[in-house]
Amino acid sequence: MGTTANATSSSPRRSGPRVDITSARKALVLQGGGALGAYQAGVYAGVFEKHKALDWVAGVSIGAINAALIAGNAPEVRVQRLREFWNLVSSGPAQRVPAWWSDRVMFNQWSATSAAVFGVPGFFEPRRSPTLLLGGAAPVLSYYDTAPLKSTLERLVDFDRLNHPEIRFSVGAVNVRTGNSIYFDNTVQRIGPEHIMASGALPPGFAPVHIDGEDYWDGGIVSNTPLQYVLDMHPRSEPLLVLQVDLFSARGAMPRTISETMERQKDITYSSRTRMNTDALASNMNLQQAIADLIKKLPAPLRKDASVQAVCDQLSHKPIEIVHLIYRDKPYELESKDYEFSRASVDEHWEAGWRDICNTLDHPEWLESASQINGVTTFDLTEPNAHRVRRPMKLPHIPAGN
Repeated sequence: MGTTANATSSSPRRSGPRVDITSARKALVLQGGGALGAYQAGVYAGVFEKHKALDWVAGVSIGAINAALIAGNAPEVRVQRLREFWNLVSSGPAQRVPAWWSDRVMFNQWSATSAAVFGVPGFFEPRRSPTLLLGGAAPVLSYYDTAPLKSTLERLVDFDRLNHPEIRFSVGAVNVRTGNSIYFDNTVQRIGPEHIMASGALPPGFAPVHIDGEDYWDGGIVSNTPLQYVLDMHPRSEPLLVLQVDLFSARGAMPRTISETMERQKDITYSSRTRMNTDALASNMNLQQAIADLIKKLPAPLRKDASVQAVCDQLSHKPIEIVHLIYRDKPYELESKDYEFSRASVDEHWEAGWRDICNTLDHPEWLESASQINGVTTFDLTEPNAHRVRRPMKLPHIPAGN
């Protein structure tokens, strides 16, 4: 679901009908993006106001941390825990300086530099090792120590609840030795702080996390969104609504400086793969469904053949709706926006997520139901006044074979 960029008011509309998202299993899919993850927290806060139920939450990197704070707490305290985490990581002296203290670009750069030099409270701190003076030959695997994050997760996440089957929980990581993507899933193994930390162990900032004899890095190295995993694992016999919350926008202005070039490169790197994968997955699944629909039009003797029925069952699936929400950054944000943890920016990101999702839920005409159509419908509301909806292909009406 693309961002509702045409929402101009600072307060979301609170009147009018809401989209009914209670009729299908609901999955929340959270991309990586560091400090921008406060946007995801705001999105969830807005969703929770009207729709308390959630069946599955999957995340990568900062999305894995937000996912753990959601799935690892009772519904009535989830937003509170999210707020505690984001207040904590924006509580350093440099992070709490008022935004009006300086030009906003300079302010953001100061905050990001402070995070790089001194670390982020409750998240990571610099390694104080003289071996780092050796540069690239230093016998360490990262510049920062994430022990503070482990303590934060242990305090803010109830891991007994997180491992309860009430909500499925999945986080993506990458095996350092094989380069293969892997998902830690509470339906497969017991999840601990180490699994969440592995999903966010982005090198060379953070060291790999050792789990059961293997070492893992940030899942965003291979894929910055867990959408494919969710679609692959979801039973084809059940309808599904996916709220996909991404933190980097594929579209942007032509850069004019080195800093803007680096920011643009980062946006394209982390967003184009997501957009491409979303479109490719939807097209592939819709083609499968179209073939299944064609099979059903075969003459009865062929349709009843066991092998034909088996193929049809493998190709058919209930309706899937993917609502794609993308954070659109502000003019003063820099290449360092994903490690700029000032309280001012965190609060702005949270508010933007809350406003965008509330505005979207207040406009059901943007999300015309596709629940009666087998296949995948994607709602991409990124562009102002140019909402993009892709529906399954329609076959010409041909009576089924006799």
